[in-house]
Amino acid sequence: MPGTLIHHKKFQSEHISPRQVDVWLPPASRPGQPQNFPVLYMHDGQNLFSPSLAYGGVDWGMDEAVDRVSASGQCQAPIIVGIWNSVFRWQEYIPTRPFESETGQQVLAERIDQIGGEPKSDAYLRFLVEELKPFVDANYPTRPGPEHTLIMGSSMGGLVSLYAICEYPQIFSSAGCLSTHWPALDGLMVDYLKSNLPTPGNHRFYFDYGTETLDEAYEPYQVQVDGVMRHAGYQQGRDWLTRKFEGAEHSERAWRQRVD
Repeated sequence: MPGTLIHHKKFQSEHISPRQVDVWLPPASRPGQPQNFPVLYMHDGQNLFSPSLAYGGVDWGMDEAVDRVSASGQCQAPIIVGIWNSVFRWQEYIPTRPFESETGQQVLAERIDQIGGEPKSDAYLRFLVEELKPFVDANYPTRPGPEHTLIMGSSMGGLVSLYAICEYPQIFSSAGCLSTHWPALDGLMVDYLKSNLPTPGNHRFYFDYGTETLDEAYEPYQVQVDGVMRHAGYQQGRDWLTRKFEGAEHSERAWRQRVD
């Protein structure tokens, strides 16, 4: 495996339960490149590097993907911080604020059993911003500014990545949202985005979806979100990209194939 993978097995937090955090360091910087690295924070961290740990036995192959993309000169290799999920995955990943409206409270009451309880995503984001990021910046060779701080995930991880950049636009400049599980919030996330998207110019968004299994339900929501992006002033292909993958299902295997 290129690079170095470091395990922090029981990372403590005042906001959420302890969990493993993996930090992948890219190989030594190539000549002419800065010695400090951008940082990509990723959810469902156990699925990123090892098939023996990943759901369904297929990992994202993030180390190989970064090596491919950086070797081609498309980007500087980032440090990857993989935050393992917990038994509270749905509660920690489902955005909290969209439920604050009267309609949102009704939707939450209907889905509280599916979610597993009250949303905990605000606490999860406080863990990322107030505890994990300062630790990473203090202990690893990072480029700590927002222009070099990115966040990415799939499914519910796509939702919380989007939520993170909206709630903390001064911390994160870019969000990658693969197979975003829009139905978890019905249309509430679309309404939230209308008032909470960062102003275009300093932020970038990537969305995608397949057409099979769970992904089959995503296109109508994504079309609405694309409309919100346009209305907010984001330009497709410049600071925002949405891609549809025909025949792709909702799985680590599918995300591995297109993570580049």
